[in-house]
Amino acid sequence: MRIATIAAAAGMCLMPFATLAQTAAAAPEIQPAPTAAASSVKAPAAPKDGPAKQILFVGNSYFYYNDSLHNHVRRMAADMGVAPLDDLEYRSITISGGSLWMHPMDHYLTPGAIGYDEPFDVVILQDHSEAAMSEKREASFRKMVAEDAAKIAATGAVPMIYMTPAYEEGHEKYDATMVERNRALAVAVGKETNAKVIPVGLAFAEARAQRPDIDLWQSYDHSHPTLLGTYLAAAVTVGTLYGKPTAGNAYDYYGKVSKEDAAFLQQVADKTVADFAAD
Repeated sequence: MRIATIAAAAGMCLMPFATLAQTAAAAPEIQPAPTAAASSVKAPAAPKDGPAKQILFVGNSYFYYNDSLHNHVRRMAADMGVAPLDDLEYRSITISGGSLWMHPMDHYLTPGAIGYDEPFDVVILQDHSEAAMSEKREASFRKMVAEDAAKIAATGAVPMIYMTPAYEEGHEKYDATMVERNRALAVAVGKETNAKVIPVGLAFAEARAQRPDIDLWQSYDHSHPTLLGTYLAAAVTVGTLYGKPTAGNAYDYYGKVSKEDAAFLQQVADKTVADFAAD
C-alpha cells in the first residue's frame, strides 16, 4: 500500500466514465484554440471494471495544504463504500507555486517510476491559480492539458481538470470575474481534451454565497484553502469521481470538522456537482 505526497518546494465506480456535459452559459465565452497536441487527443480507452482505485493528483500547494487533498478524498471515498481504505491507492505530486509545465508527466506515467507498476485509473490535473487571468497563462494551460491528457488517455486512464477557486476578496489580485473565467477556461479545455472537470471553484463561490461567514480561504493570503476549504474541495472531487452524493458521509478529519460544517459543505458539494453536470 503506498499513499504518499511528494512536495517539491523551492525553499519550503468512477462516475460512469461518460463525459459530463460541461457547458457554461453564465461564464464568459472562451473560444477554443486547438493546438497540434489538442487536435490529436483521443477519447480515453475503455475504463477498467469497477470504481477508480489508483489515482494520481498533479498540482501545487492548493493540493498540499491541510494534510493533502488526496488523503481527504481517499477517506471520504472509503466512508462512501467505494472500497476499503487500504484498497484505495492515491498519490499526490505537488510543486509549490507550480504550473503544469513544470511536471514531467511522461515520468509520472512510466510504470515503476513513482512506485506503481500498473497504470493509474485517473489523473487529476491542477494548474496555477491564475491560469485564466492572462493570455500567456491561458495558452500554457491549454497546451499542457492537451499534451498531458493525450498521454494520460494513451495509458487507459481518465484525465480530469481541477477547477481552482478564485482568490478571496482581500487578495492583492482579487478580481470579481475570476470565478467565471476559471469556469469558462476549464470547461472549454475539458471539451477540447476529453477531460472531465471537477468544479471546486464553483463550490467555493456557492458556499460563500450561502454562508458569508464561512472561512474557506487562509486569512493571511486569501488564496490557499483552510481545512474547511480542503474538506469542501474533497467532497466535490469525490462526488465527481464516483458519481455519488456525499451527504451523510461520516468523515470529519478525526473530529476536526464539526458535524454542522461537514453537513453544510457536503450539501454545497452535492449541489455544485449536480448543477454542473446538468448545465
